Amino acid sequence: MKNHTETHTSHTRVPVSECSLAKAIRAVGDMWSLLILREVICGAERFDQIREDLGITRSVLSNRLARLVQEGILERYQYRDSGQRARKGYALTAKGHALFPVVIALREWGGEHLEPGNTPLRLQLQTRDGLRIETKLIREDGLEVTDMTDIIATVKE
Repeated sequence: MKNHTETHTSHTRVPVSECSLAKAIRAVGDMWSLLILREVICGAERFDQIREDLGITRSVLSNRLARLVQEGILERYQYRDSGQRARKGYALTAKGHALFPVVIALREWGGEHLEPGNTPLRLQLQTRDGLRIETKLIREDGLEVTDMTDIIATVKE
């Protein structure tokens, strides 16, 4: 472990109103919104299917879906099963697909740091040809960042 006095850099101040992280958290919201995104990523696009999988109340699910649609992360579409009334389904937009790395990184972090005994993750994400997906931080020169203490914050003026 590095000595904190050796690695300390000056504090980088960015007002919350200008912070992309704050804006992203505000757009995505909370645990339920991220879990709804997980469900849609995994193929559950129907309200009742998402509600049943998550054990979430109708009102909470309705509110979170409305916010995700308003933010342009999900889009609402209509479908009708034979003999049934028209219902609403939800699909990821391009903005929603761009959240994949965030959801995958949170999942990996939780599996590595919060799972007792580091049990294998039950939900596996992979490409259509069966290759496992993982997140990595890549520098602009294409090299992987392996030591997170080498990352510093700077403010672009």
